[in-house]
Amino acid sequence: MALSPAAHSLPASRRFLHGGVAPRRRAWRYGLRAGSSLLCMGLALPAPAFAQTQIEEDRARLGNSTPLVQQIDPATVRDSERAQADAEEKAAGDGDRLDTSGNLLGNMWGARPWLYKHGITFDIQEVDELWGNGTGGSASGNDGAAGSGTGPSYDGVTMPTLTVDTEKLFGLKGGLFQVSALQTRGRSISQDHLANFNPVSGFEADRSTRLFELWYQQTFLNGKLDVKIGQQDLDTEFLISDYASLYLNANFGWPMAPSVNLYGGGPSWPLSSPAIRIRYRPSEKFTFMFAAADDNPPGNRYNSLPIQQATGSISGYNSDPTSQTYDGANGTNFNMGTGALLITELQYALNPQPADMSHVTKDPGLPGIYKLGGYYDTAKFADYRYNRNGGSLGAATLNVNSTQSDLTPRWDRGNWMVYGIIDQMIWRPSLQSARSVGVFLRATGNGGDRNLISFAIDAGVNLKAPFRGRDNDTIGLGWGIGRASSGQRQFDRDSGSIVQGN
Repeated sequence: MALSPAAHSLPASRRFLHGGVAPRRRAWRYGLRAGSSLLCMGLALPAPAFAQTQIEEDRARLGNSTPLVQQIDPATVRDSERAQADAEEKAAGDGDRLDTSGNLLGNMWGARPWLYKHGITFDIQEVDELWGNGTGGSASGNDGAAGSGTGPSYDGVTMPTLTVDTEKLFGLKGGLFQVSALQTRGRSISQDHLANFNPVSGFEADRSTRLFELWYQQTFLNGKLDVKIGQQDLDTEFLISDYASLYLNANFGWPMAPSVNLYGGGPSWPLSSPAIRIRYRPSEKFTFMFAAADDNPPGNRYNSLPIQQATGSISGYNSDPTSQTYDGANGTNFNMGTGALLITELQYALNPQPADMSHVTKDPGLPGIYKLGGYYDTAKFADYRYNRNGGSLGAATLNVNSTQSDLTPRWDRGNWMVYGIIDQMIWRPSLQSARSVGVFLRATGNGGDRNLISFAIDAGVNLKAPFRGRDNDTIGLGWGIGRASSGQRQFDRDSGSIVQGN
């Protein structure tokens, strides 16, 4: 169950895919998120003149039917809270008024309005979670795998963010500067006890204090074009299903396939990479995005892809997606010496909604957003079936006379993935009603010889405002599954393991 003082959103039952190179007992688990998704200790709220984030743009196009708190990572929590505040101010006609009623420390004895006037925002997101595994699971390697696979597990993150509107500060129109940091703590229940492909929470990460994002964005052509350059986390803009962001499981944020197939999960929470992102919006219906980023935030080619761990070859690091902070643990690695991740996305908004529905007389239709995209990674990736000598990796693990070369995967150049996303409202009782039903579907597909997951799909249905007088509540049911790749399945057969995905 997820509790947020702002939204009190309740993610309903979710189905998760478990995986690994060896069978494990079935694990039942329960979770409680404690604390506030957004601790408003900042010095000012965002100025309406700021360029729209992708979260804010999608929320407007979907008629504010998305979850109040979008839980892909702490950055989307921040962006969704800001988008809601902006939407409420615009609806009330108070776009130039600073509302501090939702801030923990009010107007900070006048400091907030003064900084707001000069375009400066500083806020802090605080997320704390307590999870528990009731039965089954696997013992943690931190206690020599001799302990129990059950019990509680705590994780938490604090993320301060400084945002500067350059037009308000010194007159440069359309400029936006942002820097944020992370302090992550606790233990990952997924890493310690569940051994699943995707963490049960999108907020799990290894313990560290690190720089998160550091970028500058500039708009052109009256806001139709904007360019962002700097250290970026791509999962706040690409591969997003807005309705899926209700759920706590990490698969509903940055999907399962890139999380386990790319080095360190790619430039996604809790890591970021040097990147340039271009977004062009010729109309309110169409959006085109492209980004070029370093593909490997830790900067280590031998970053222990799962197949390297399975064969006992050159590994060096834990293959779990949360173990991403070994190289450049302070976030200032700024790696640009490995492969390039090139990602593009085309979006089409069906029946984008007016900003103010209160005076609308003609039904604009039920809104939806349809996205098609893909990426290509120029780096080399470990093959799941063949070793560097052309033989079977799986068979080599059974041969006591195998050399290190026999246990080292062959390197394959390049990697790719394509994806499609649908967010569609399918019902609302009236034009002015906050209540609505929305469905989402997201599918990813990629090659099977150099990836752990070759196909994945997640889907669900959300009910917004299920109770009278509770317009910001959302309840939903989400489901997701991933298919182990052909290379992974063949490795399992050759090594005598239980074949995953069959």
